[in-house]
Amino acid sequence: MIKMSYKFSPSSLSLLKECPRCFWLHFNKDIKRPATIFPSLPSGMDKILKTHFDSFRDRGLLPPELEELNGNVKLFDNVELLKIWRNNLKGLQWTDEQGNVFRGAIDNILQKLQKLIVLDYKTRGFQLKEDTANHYQNSLDIYNFLLRKNSYETENYSYLLFYHPENVNENGDVVFNTDLIKMDVSIKNAETIFKEALKVLEGKIPNPDEDCGFCKWVGNCNHL
Repeated sequence: MIKMSYKFSPSSLSLLKECPRCFWLHFNKDIKRPATIFPSLPSGMDKILKTHFDSFRDRGLLPPELEELNGNVKLFDNVELLKIWRNNLKGLQWTDEQGNVFRGAIDNILQKLQKLIVLDYKTRGFQLKEDTANHYQNSLDIYNFLLRKNSYETENYSYLLFYHPENVNENGDVVFNTDLIKMDVSIKNAETIFKEALKVLEGKIPNPDEDCGFCKWVGNCNHL
């Protein structure tokens, strides 16, 4: 029997945490959750933020949002490599001995001497809650894991940069507030996520998750 290999990303691995059954069906049976409407604002913000940061990088500067880090870090200046790492179809990749591919597209990288630091942008409609940053812990751990698997040294922390609207000025321009959050990272956590993903996929289909709205919807349809 030929053993399957899989292609994972931080977003697809987040499905494992939400519902192992949906995760198993997605990868083993190509049965995906119904598509939902995705807001275009975050994608638009992502594009202009990268352009914004790149303009400062090309001048050897940090943008005002990172003012507190001045003199401590610089923006990663390998432009061609950053283009690959940002590309959703390529990204930062590593393949294990079984042919499973782990891939993630990053927003930006900071450099402190010889070590790299992941910088991830997030757009929100409201101010941060106490646990907001924690929702992105796994993604940051995975990005750092991938960098190290590609023989890059990373610091034991990353940064989340949140943008949320604060007010509208007299000219009609929306003013955004920013919050820079330093997050410790765990390579061990990333390794655990990958091992758990393969364990679930190589086993029998999991039972429906009581908290999964999609599993409940399918169950209700079966009883019609």
